[in-house]
Amino acid sequence: MVANDGERAAHLERSRRVWDLWSRFYGFNDRDTEPVRRRAVETLGLTGGETVLDVGCGPGSNFALLRERVGPRGLVVGVDYSPKMVAKARERVDDRDWDNVDVVRADATRPVVAPESVDAAVATLSISAMPDAREASARLADALRPGGRVAVYDVRPVPSGPWRVCNPAIRFGFRYLANRNPGADVLGALADDFTDLAVVETHLAGTNFVATARKPA
Repeated sequence: MVANDGERAAHLERSRRVWDLWSRFYGFNDRDTEPVRRRAVETLGLTGGETVLDVGCGPGSNFALLRERVGPRGLVVGVDYSPKMVAKARERVDDRDWDNVDVVRADATRPVVAPESVDAAVATLSISAMPDAREASARLADALRPGGRVAVYDVRPVPSGPWRVCNPAIRFGFRYLANRNPGADVLGALADDFTDLAVVETHLAGTNFVATARKPA
């Protein structure tokens, strides 16, 4: 957790620099992570006409997956802090003439959309890179309607087993390659705000996981 506004601002500025840089190469990551991102989206059980929030949307990697499920009457709202990621996401939307996708540049640990205005939310590889996972989870809960669903694909150090010996190097990589918050407990943050929290799959010795939860009705 970030202790004060100064540390929050410093973390956001580092994130802006890091993710502006990674925006040049993110097409490769789209292909590598597509199966897990698809699984996260599938767990939401989206139906036509729903509104879904894509938190930390990057260059819009999830937009096509989400649009397939909410249909032309639904709405996709993407949120990201990196100006260059937002520019790439908007370019993707414009190139495909998607008139039901909005992209907003914002800090997702602060209110972004009206309270209780979305049916579901997905966050892929984003919450652990935010300055405060608990604030990010709380803002997700605020945005969702009662009974709304959230799916998270994120990373963490090895949770158990002999591969934990690698955790110092993993934490170093998370911190300096992606500005991930070393104190982030994504699952613990979600447990504070949601019910029915479950990890539905893991990869790479548990360092990558997909979790789902629901806002109390």
